[in-house]
Amino acid sequence: MPRSVVIVGGGPRGTGVLERLAASAPEFLPPGEVLDVHLVDPYPQGAGRIWREDQSALLWMNSMAADVTMFTDDSVRCDGPIVPGPSLYEWAVAVRDGELDGETVPDGPVGDELRALGPATFATRRLQSHYLDFVLRRVLATLPPQVRVHRHGTRAVGLRRGTPDTVFLEGGGELPADVLVLASGHLDAAPTEDEAALAAHADAHGLRYFPPEQTTDSDLDRIPAGDTVIARGMGLAFIDLVVLLFEGRGGRFRDRGDGALDYEPSGREPVVHVGSGRGVPYHAKTEYALRGPRPPLPRFLGPDEIAAFVRRGDVDLRRDVWPLMAKEVGWAYYHELFAGHPDRVRGVWDDFALRFAELDWYTPAMWELVAGFVPDPADRLDFERMDRPLADVCESDLARLQERLRSYVLDDLERHVDDRYTAELGAFVGLLSVFAQVAELAGTTALTPRSRAQDLAWWQNFFSSLASGPPGPRLRQLLALSRAGYVVFLGAGLRVEPVDGVFRATSASLDGVAVTAQTFVEARLSSPSVSRSDDPMLAGLHAEGLLDEETLREEHTDDGGQAVHAADAAVAHSGASVTLHNTGLVRVRSSDFRLVDAQGRPDPCRFAIGPHTNVRLPGAFTRPNTNALSFRANDALARAALDVLAAELTSRRSA
Repeated sequence: MPRSVVIVGGGPRGTGVLERLAASAPEFLPPGEVLDVHLVDPYPQGAGRIWREDQSALLWMNSMAADVTMFTDDSVRCDGPIVPGPSLYEWAVAVRDGELDGETVPDGPVGDELRALGPATFATRRLQSHYLDFVLRRVLATLPPQVRVHRHGTRAVGLRRGTPDTVFLEGGGELPADVLVLASGHLDAAPTEDEAALAAHADAHGLRYFPPEQTTDSDLDRIPAGDTVIARGMGLAFIDLVVLLFEGRGGRFRDRGDGALDYEPSGREPVVHVGSGRGVPYHAKTEYALRGPRPPLPRFLGPDEIAAFVRRGDVDLRRDVWPLMAKEVGWAYYHELFAGHPDRVRGVWDDFALRFAELDWYTPAMWELVAGFVPDPADRLDFERMDRPLADVCESDLARLQERLRSYVLDDLERHVDDRYTAELGAFVGLLSVFAQVAELAGTTALTPRSRAQDLAWWQNFFSSLASGPPGPRLRQLLALSRAGYVVFLGAGLRVEPVDGVFRATSASLDGVAVTAQTFVEARLSSPSVSRSDDPMLAGLHAEGLLDEETLREEHTDDGGQAVHAADAAVAHSGASVTLHNTGLVRVRSSDFRLVDAQGRPDPCRFAIGPHTNVRLPGAFTRPNTNALSFRANDALARAALDVLAAELTSRRSA
């Protein structure tokens, strides 16, 4: 009988794991042996749910075409073979130049977009779906003789344990699974208690409540023209909401000629009042290149520092690691400021760098050093201001808050689209390096449970706000909608309550001002939760104890001192108080992404990878030539799975 792998999730992550399985299979499987790989997804495979072609042509990616690839390159340090391929931009050029056999320019608007695509273009998700389809077809066309792939356009709904396991498909099919890989991406979940209360309030009073979900899957036609809407969240889901509610309803943006836009309404618009915890949109993506050489990284937070934290243990991310993280990003930022903008600094980089390396980030000496070399305070890096830009804002007048927020967004746009500010791109490069190192640390037991549950979530959100924001044109559109009165900013610390037959919103940025509405949109994805997941496969594995929800147990001595940290909630110590931190994430072993069961044991043949796991990875595709963590993770999982299969073959032959 052939050995078999079932990959649940056929989007970019599942495709990436499949590509790595195929790349390494000849090393593990001798000639004549056959591996059947089953790719299971009800959405178009390759693209998956998020990147499927069947969505609005108005929705864009938030990365430039030259910065998106699904293929490994020589920068990727992994054990499997490097199999290069084109980035999104390179693929588009090759297609329109007729350089890829069998690939032709699509008909209609997608084809027009492909012909016009430049390296700095933010492609539509529909065009990205064509690229991802090409990637999957290329993987399938270049499979080694040992690997056969079977595609199933349905859902996996359950598993029966055995040798091999049996995966049940929606509609009645069954698949043998010597190895199971869960690669489903973002998963929906049943509502929390607060969300259920909001939905019940809406039902009782004839209101409209939109729970956290993919914005493209929301029935926004339920929102009538002229309606007052409260939206909570100002990340990418909110940007999608704005696109679909305004331009998606026939509104148009007109260029004034000075870079600003005016909005021309269709008459079908609602008025959206929006706020969030931070109270500002995510930072715009940079639209320029570095002027100087790439910052030399890692410098202050690399493998040696991570290893030292692991040996030490009991690490608090904000207290112990963040100062090094900030210093690393600061190093990259000032490296580009000196190299690319020598007119805005005093002295030379070598002198600054020598003294910078000797100082801790949060010290008066560091502040004095930066102030001495960087005369303009606007050129100095201030993470606290970036994390809480409205901390000192509390207006009693809604109109004045709009002025402040519009000024903030204009400044952000200037910093990310004007190449006078390429130091911001230097910081972005530093953030990517730091993200990779923190991911390595998070895959160990070094962090305290509280820090793992709370500080990692803070860092993920902060990183996303700085590095995963919308293209600049989206913020220009947001400004035009704000000036036209269709988007009203509510600021930071947004609170939404069900009161008196309406939804009522207040914020820390407003003193004595409240907004009421009959429509409330949670402009965000649902929080990860194994216990609330509506995915039948995940729920079934959890019910059987084969998959565990990460619950971090923090124990304290009776005198208040911290006594024990444990990742296993089953550990108990008498005479100590206990704090449980539930992250909602699927527990996997960080080295190879094996599922960890309810007893804390790594599963020999079941794996999970993606945003629903406790190993936080960036997106499934990434920038070329950056030794992408996603590629290394896919490779580690694939080779661990192949090692299981090779061991089974050896055992079978011995028997």
